[in-house]
Amino acid sequence: MHTARGETAHPTRGYLLAALAAAGWAAGGLTAKWLFVTTGAEVDPATLSAARAVLATLMLLAYLGLFRRSELKVSVRDLPFLAVFGVLGLAAVHFTYFATIQLTNVPTAILLEYLAPILVLAVSVIALGERMTWALPVGVALSITGCALMVGAIGGGGLTVSGAGLAWGLSSAVFFALYTVLGKYAAPRFSPWTLLTYGLGFAAVFWLLYLRGPAPIVTLLSDPVRLGAVSVMALVSTIVPFGAFLTALHHIDATKASITATLEPVLAGVGTYLIPALYQPLSGLQFLGGGFVLAAVIVAQAPHLIARGRTSRQDRAALPPGV
Repeated sequence: MHTARGETAHPTRGYLLAALAAAGWAAGGLTAKWLFVTTGAEVDPATLSAARAVLATLMLLAYLGLFRRSELKVSVRDLPFLAVFGVLGLAAVHFTYFATIQLTNVPTAILLEYLAPILVLAVSVIALGERMTWALPVGVALSITGCALMVGAIGGGGLTVSGAGLAWGLSSAVFFALYTVLGKYAAPRFSPWTLLTYGLGFAAVFWLLYLRGPAPIVTLLSDPVRLGAVSVMALVSTIVPFGAFLTALHHIDATKASITATLEPVLAGVGTYLIPALYQPLSGLQFLGGGFVLAAVIVAQAPHLIARGRTSRQDRAALPPGV
């Protein structure tokens, strides 16, 4: 199997990269929470997102400039698409997610954002030629149910819903789905590094315009502890996960990647359980939810695993007797 860029597609690698993306995003949330808990600082979410985007862009430009300079080259006609990907596929996800948190709470925001696999499934099958199998809707249902259990939406009384909050939350799902679909659409045309660098660059421009200049970012990063934390977030929860997810889209379909990404709240929940400064016990329903998400990832892979097993049996049957 080959990707549109002529590369060999490795589905197992794709799932592992999507899982790495989920781990990176979970680490970002845990780092932000640690920053708030340990410093007691009141950090505006928009300023934090802007600082993370700016630092991540600078890191990527330095890396590509030194080691992969050819991947900085794009044509002028590609810039509008890259701008849309950066603003709507990256900045808007964070913007709508934080707006949902402000109007509701974190569990509600997570649950609404992770309705995205439903939209990704519909668009991918209709517009991107993804083949519908029994595993896709089952995997989507399992992942959403697992997320609902993990954030306390079922049995935990963790949801806070308002009209405006619901609208912003559904918007975050739309933009996360858009990021996934645009990433899959762009996979034949750009390397993940090119797409991520320009996407984050345009996202950084968006945030600077939104904040009316760099002053809030400079103020945030003037403290060494916050500078260190945001630098870690720029690398560990921005460059690594977004880059891993875009690379995963070179190997697996968008729906399968988005299902795997719902491991994020599971990993974040485990992190709050294991990190002493953030300790929060997990309920039985949350453990069940984590199991549902893991089952969703396995189910999404089922057709590939079945096909690989069938091919392996056929290859063995074709061997001469006694071999």
